[in-house]
Amino acid sequence: MISVALIEDNRLVREGIAALLNQTADFKVVAACSSGDPALLRDAQPQVILLDVGLWDDDSLRVAETVRNEFPTSRVIIMDLLPVQEDIVDFVNAGVAGFILKDATFEDLVRTIRHVADGVHVLPPQMTSSLFTQIASDAVTRSRESALESVRMTSREREVIDLIGEGLSNKEIALRLNIATHTVKSHVRNVMEKLALHTRLQIAAFAHKEAAR
Repeated sequence: MISVALIEDNRLVREGIAALLNQTADFKVVAACSSGDPALLRDAQPQVILLDVGLWDDDSLRVAETVRNEFPTSRVIIMDLLPVQEDIVDFVNAGVAGFILKDATFEDLVRTIRHVADGVHVLPPQMTSSLFTQIASDAVTRSRESALESVRMTSREREVIDLIGEGLSNKEIALRLNIATHTVKSHVRNVMEKLALHTRLQIAAFAHKEAAR
């Protein structure tokens, strides 16, 4: 049995992945939370930790480093939409063992977890079918309302969208809103995820379209 902890601040995604993994014979989700609280991980002692790269109120790189220092027997897999080369290098240096794209299939997620649990390092594969499709289908049977709630923008995310529309960089947005740059990155990733966008230019185009309404 492979014990898994899931750190993901999107409740729909967190509950969806946990439900799918718990339906798989040799997996057990021992923790599912929205931040990398060391106390939760200490109690769970998972073999593998699935870590979302764009946490709302935490720094995923810091969480990965904490796991390396405090939980050396746990192995971390980063979940991302579009991994940036510099981010991959930073996370590998922090001891991360694997990467999985959020548009991967569930079968590839399971395969990645098994490989990492066996000590193999896994780089992000390029996939075409969507893990989110299975999560969404599973969620609809449980709560259509929660699925709709998950795509609503927070007021902060709307601010970030508007500032990207003005052409500001992440550092400039951080200064304007008086928040950390890594927090801006998290907001940008969340916006991309919710709106199914892939680049800042697409976010800017969305912002201009909304402003014109």
